[in-house]
This record gives sequence, C-alpha cells and structure tokens, in this order.
Amino acid sequence: MSRAGATVRRQVDLPLQVDGDEQVPARIFSFDGLSDGREHVALALALGDRSRGPRGEPARVPLVRLHSECLTGDVLGSARCDCGPQLREAVLRIRDAGGYLLYLRQEGRGIGLYNKIDAYALQDLGLDTYEANEALGFGADERTYAVAAEMLFALGVDRLELLTNNADKAAQLRAAGVRVDRCHPTGLHASPVNGDYLAAKACRGHQLLGLA
Repeated sequence: MSRAGATVRRQVDLPLQVDGDEQVPARIFSFDGLSDGREHVALALALGDRSRGPRGEPARVPLVRLHSECLTGDVLGSARCDCGPQLREAVLRIRDAGGYLLYLRQEGRGIGLYNKIDAYALQDLGLDTYEANEALGFGADERTYAVAAEMLFALGVDRLELLTNNADKAAQLRAAGVRVDRCHPTGLHASPVNGDYLAAKACRGHQLLGLA
C-alpha cells in the first residue's frame, strides 16, 4: 500500500455535542484517494501542537479509535449493541488524551444497513450476531482496516495508541505499516438486551470485554 495514495480533501471545525450541554471542540477531515471509494471521515480532538509537548519534549503519540458506523446505535440509540456508548466514550477519552476518531462507513460489520436489519431478524430467531451474517451469505465480519491506515498516513500519523478491545484492528494496522504502541480497552457498556451480543463478541470476535 502506498502511503501517498490518500490525501486530505477538506477539513473544518465541527464542535460535538456530548453528554447533554457539553461541547467538545473537534475538527473533521474528508479524504481523496481512499482505496475503497467510501466516504470515511476522521475527527481530530484536542491535538494542539502535536510536534512538541508543553515543556518542549516530544509530544505523546495520539490516541486513536477506529469506529465502524452503526446508524441504529450511534444515531438512534439502539440498546441491542454497545456502539453508541462506545462512540461517546471514545470522544471523551480522545478529548482528554489528544488524538483521532476515525469513523468508518462499515455498517453491520461491513454488510450494510438493510442487511444488518435482516440479521437482527435472524438474531431474534436465536442466531448470534456472527451466525446471522453468515446465514445471509456474508462473512462473520467483513470489515477491513487497511483504509484506516491510508487515512492515518494522510493525516501524518504512522504511530499511535489504539482505543479498542479488538485485537484484529491492531493487527491490521500493523500489517499496513502503522506502529501501534499500546492498546487501551474500552469500557463494558451492557444493557438489559445486549448480553448475548456482548458474549458473542467476547467468544467469536475474540474481544476483551471483561465479561464475568
């Protein structure tokens, strides 16, 4: 993969409304030349001067979250998954640490919104979230994070700390040439109806969720 393949197309300030009236200053980036042709975006949060720290020392590497789009969770507040709470947690933690949130247009683990709703119907019949995708003729998880590496290189980032429970994200970034110094787990966002979903992620997705 060429590091020169993708470029920043546009960047503008985009204050975020999080937790009631609290606003988080952010800057949103769009890109040209991404290999999958999708409209992924990045949000920069509390970066300031990334070249030097407050006393002239080298700045800390950015904290980065790769967040796959989930309209039902991120926008509508669905309690069937933990995506919306993870997104809000990421914004606040990256605000405190400085870094980027990459919002990747990979709804339903890469199968799309309508197919995800079909998968929900199969989950209601007893399949887990991965089995439902497979029953529809898709892979259990069709997401790829190579495009995230392209976005990072376009932003001038080749070294980071990653906010994730998913070891595959770190592995794919490293394979694409990004140095991942450390992975920070997200919190456990359980609801009365997402227990089976979280258990499937811990078992089949090999995610470290701290489930008892």
